[in-house]
Amino acid sequence: MPRRKQARRTSVRDIQAILRLTHEQGLSVREVSERLKISKTTVSTYLLRAREAGLSCWPLPPGHHDAALERLLFGRAGRPPQDLSEPNFALIARELKRKGVTLTLLWQEYRAAHPDGYGYTWFCEHVAAFERRTSATFRNRHAAGAVMQTDYAGQTVPVIDPATGIIYPAHIFVAVLGASNLTFAFASSSQKLPDWIEGQVRALAFFGGVTRAIVCDNLKAGVVKALWFEPTLNATFAAMAEHSETTILPTRSRKPRDKAKVEGAVLIVERWILARLRNRSFFSIAELNAAIAELLEELNNRPMRHVGQSRRELF
Repeated sequence: MPRRKQARRTSVRDIQAILRLTHEQGLSVREVSERLKISKTTVSTYLLRAREAGLSCWPLPPGHHDAALERLLFGRAGRPPQDLSEPNFALIARELKRKGVTLTLLWQEYRAAHPDGYGYTWFCEHVAAFERRTSATFRNRHAAGAVMQTDYAGQTVPVIDPATGIIYPAHIFVAVLGASNLTFAFASSSQKLPDWIEGQVRALAFFGGVTRAIVCDNLKAGVVKALWFEPTLNATFAAMAEHSETTILPTRSRKPRDKAKVEGAVLIVERWILARLRNRSFFSIAELNAAIAELLEELNNRPMRHVGQSRRELF
């Protein structure tokens, strides 16, 4: 196999030739590139550096020997900041939450106030480090049998009414156990209270027991007022919890980390079950649930990549 040809290293002599051909002979960037066998990008870059250094003529002024020319053109590379005053990272973190504000804009404003301050890369790295230090997150370690998390998937499945030919969406209820990640999915015709209750009951039957708590989405059909410790539940939903001897903990609005397990389970169900059913036609909810159950069994028995065991084995 022939060896790959190595790119020729550009020398100071090449830079002098670029300046001579450009300013003495008036050649274009393309012509200089073809003459010296150097890329047009490289020629343009050296011409830009020369203009920034005030060298737009040929011959060069006296005293511009090889070392002096190289120092003049490349001396600004890696320049340390002269102004070492650090930005107000707390203010930057607050400003980033405002609509339309970007890191680039904040850095430009910082450099306008501190022209000799830090560069953009340093600025971004230290802003990210500050956010990691201040945005603390809690890693919840779930005990076996402690919690079941439930929610509806955002994706629906079309079901065809065989009598009328009307297509209506089937909503996918998802439940997951915190410790083992054992997952349950069930299709219903709506997200109303009867379907919501049926999904909870079917999930508990699928898992074969009742967890100490059910962490659920604050669905209006089941939760009147979502408070973490004193929620106001629909009377039927509260009766179901009392009958099952469990506690209902609705999550806060727009706080997906309160039910992170089921958020991940919804994503997995959409990718591993619903995506595989995208080209199939269903004429009843029962037919759809039969197909979901078959793929759900495969999902729960499939070894998880980073764990080495399946959800069923962990359960």
